[in-house]
Amino acid sequence: MTYTSSTVRVPDVAGVPRHIAIIMDGNGRWATQRRLPRVAGHSRGVDAVRSAVEACARAGVEYLTLFAFSSENWRRPTEEVSFLMRLFVTALEREVGKLHANGIRLRVVGDLSQFDARIQDLIRRAETKTARNTRLTLTIAANYGGRWDILQAARKLAEQSAQTGRTAEVNEETFAQHLAMAYAPEPDLFIRTGGETRISNFLLWQLAYTEFYFTETFWPDFDAHALSDAIASYARRERRFGRTSAQLEPQSQNADSLPC
Repeated sequence: MTYTSSTVRVPDVAGVPRHIAIIMDGNGRWATQRRLPRVAGHSRGVDAVRSAVEACARAGVEYLTLFAFSSENWRRPTEEVSFLMRLFVTALEREVGKLHANGIRLRVVGDLSQFDARIQDLIRRAETKTARNTRLTLTIAANYGGRWDILQAARKLAEQSAQTGRTAEVNEETFAQHLAMAYAPEPDLFIRTGGETRISNFLLWQLAYTEFYFTETFWPDFDAHALSDAIASYARRERRFGRTSAQLEPQSQNADSLPC
């Protein structure tokens, strides 16, 4: 299933975001403040992931996307990258059964060819095992970059044209079908922890009309209450998608007049 771009059609809006995307930032700084090695922050961050997944499932969020490892993170110290790879393996081995038992589907997007064979196999097994689950779709973006995503979609369109001998029609709808997350609606709410206020090459196409929420809280401390605050902030916002506030008033009045 694919979804129409928010610049083509106005999506449905509700008080609880249908799709939340998060950059989980601040693990290393959390550890440094406690005079711990940076990798200790990444280990603690796994607990925060578990908390976020549980909280989103309870709140009725349908899609949760977590930026776990960017295509630029390979530039980090070799020891830290190696630890992150081992942590990824451990999480896949230990957490997938719990996700499956709770009706959560796992998907992993990014250039997975850069990971070793064991990680790729664990990803395939996890996605297959949870494929029929519908309570929440948890997407892990690993070795992912927004520019990579746009380029790989363009390559797929070019390959399609070469195979058919006809120039593929290119518009937002046909292009979006080839993006890594074509199966999910665009995020309603984007959260970045750790105090930084940039999107760092994450979901460049998909965040066109997403509401942004930045917090100083480091990811290991981002618990269910912090997520609830972010959702509450989202619920107070007016999502116009190019329209005026006056155009939204009749909709609000109609909603207020609905019978209880």
